[in-house]
Amino acid sequence: MVTRFGLAIALLLSPVLAEAADVSGVPKIREGDQVTIGSSRIRLGGIDAPSLDQLCLNPKGERWSCGVAARDELVRHAGSKSWSCHIQRTDRFGRSVGRCEVEGEDIQKWLVQSGWALAYAKISHDYDADQKVARDAKAGLWAGAFIAPWDWRVRNKATTILGAVKPPPTANAILLASASGPVAPSPECTIKGNVNRSGHCIYHRPQSRWYAKIQMHVSKGTRWFCSVEEAEAAGCRETRR
Repeated sequence: MVTRFGLAIALLLSPVLAEAADVSGVPKIREGDQVTIGSSRIRLGGIDAPSLDQLCLNPKGERWSCGVAARDELVRHAGSKSWSCHIQRTDRFGRSVGRCEVEGEDIQKWLVQSGWALAYAKISHDYDADQKVARDAKAGLWAGAFIAPWDWRVRNKATTILGAVKPPPTANAILLASASGPVAPSPECTIKGNVNRSGHCIYHRPQSRWYAKIQMHVSKGTRWFCSVEEAEAAGCRETRR
């Protein structure tokens, strides 16, 4: 049974606990939908942006590091400003998922309207109208050709190619295999992942012993990672040599 004293203490503490769910500060922007503020890793809720190692096609039909572009555009727009994020839950990777504002602006809304992220309809329909604005304006990713980030992560071969540009016949192969080619998709994605004889995924940093000997090719089950966190989230462990 809760005493009057205990109830009073709970009521006094409840505003503090509510405020503890808010994280504020100038972020370090990791990807188009992931930032770090202090010790908090935050995934922007309701949207999905391309990973750093995802490639798209630009308006000329050329390979384009769209994941890096999305991250860089967010840095330019709000990377030096103070953010206020309301945390809603924790995802399976231990990241806080929340909604963030920058000087009163809904940063997820800006990302979707500017074409640097998609409304994650599987989770929320809050940004569906903003995505239509971006698509009609051929903004950001919509100016070229791309596949949805959630399809790219699982290499869904049945995925629809989105965007304004009519893709070349080879577009599907290019867009799906972008993380497994012989050349790193960006200067920041230099960690190599491969499958060993026991069927385990192993990742190798550039300084590891076997790094130079690993040949990157999709048929060999290899892929590039942009961070140790990403490699471990994919189920890989670091090489012991």
